[in-house]
Amino acid sequence: MIAGGRPINYLRISVTDRCNFRCLYCVPSKKFSVIAHDRIARYEEILRIARLASDMGITKVRITGGEPFVRKGIFSFLERLCTIDGLRDISITTNGSQLNPQRIQTLREMGITRLNFSLDTLDPAGFKRITGRDRFNNVWNAVLAAHEAGMEPIKINAVALRGINDGEIPKLAGLTLKYPFHVRFIEYMPMGKSDVENGHQILTDEIREKIESAHGRLMPVPRDADDGPAKKFQLEGAPGVVGFITPISSHFCSECNRLRLTSRGTLRPCLLNDYEKDILGPLRAGASDTDLAEIIRAALVKKPKDHHLEAGKPDEIPVSHMTSIGG
Repeated sequence: MIAGGRPINYLRISVTDRCNFRCLYCVPSKKFSVIAHDRIARYEEILRIARLASDMGITKVRITGGEPFVRKGIFSFLERLCTIDGLRDISITTNGSQLNPQRIQTLREMGITRLNFSLDTLDPAGFKRITGRDRFNNVWNAVLAAHEAGMEPIKINAVALRGINDGEIPKLAGLTLKYPFHVRFIEYMPMGKSDVENGHQILTDEIREKIESAHGRLMPVPRDADDGPAKKFQLEGAPGVVGFITPISSHFCSECNRLRLTSRGTLRPCLLNDYEKDILGPLRAGASDTDLAEIIRAALVKKPKDHHLEAGKPDEIPVSHMTSIGG
């Protein structure tokens, strides 16, 4: 599939908007309602859309939430997803709190070898402040269990926030000196109504300066064909990789190869744009595979060439919060 001259081969699938964490930068600051169960796409419906997308050129799928492992039946769904011809790369983004060595081994046996963990701090107290939950040890043990099980590469995603976890940046980057992890620092994206403000935002140049002041020079790492938006570097002698995801300071829209399927059954061609196209409604109304394929193509026509999410421009901030989209 092509959108704006860009090949689209990557589908991010949110299976739920529910999460057992309440991260400062992710959920709305005020009380909000989760999506009613009858409005969430059923596994059979997601699988049908995934098969169609694969037939249309999607080769890479990432499962997201909310937190995907809080949804019942997730392992059976993943097992069926792994049987779809044409999907050569299936991975999962998780907070890790629901994983243990046995569950990780089950994923390995399905053929899922890549996990992205959301982990913004290595300090248990800081972890509780950011997530609202005292679960740091559960998450860190899951990261180590995935490492022991041979998951590769293990990616750790950290949203850098001034005054909240900026003091942890060198420590997180230092993990790459001991482990072959990919630690990626993500610039905060103001979306929805969270407890994080633009004053908490730290851009990549400052993040990089903090890392190099503590650990020495970061050396660029050549990109692979299937790399995502992260700009990759290594510290001298490190088995791991430090990455920077720069949606604010350096747009990577021209390289974006993603389409998102939300848990509500809408197609979202851009994370940072509120446009969505319903595919679940027509599917439930009896649309044919041909009809659904046309809906996918129509959504991609709306994929913008760039976004306009800039600090200090509140009128351009998407109103959707991250848990309703899938990250």
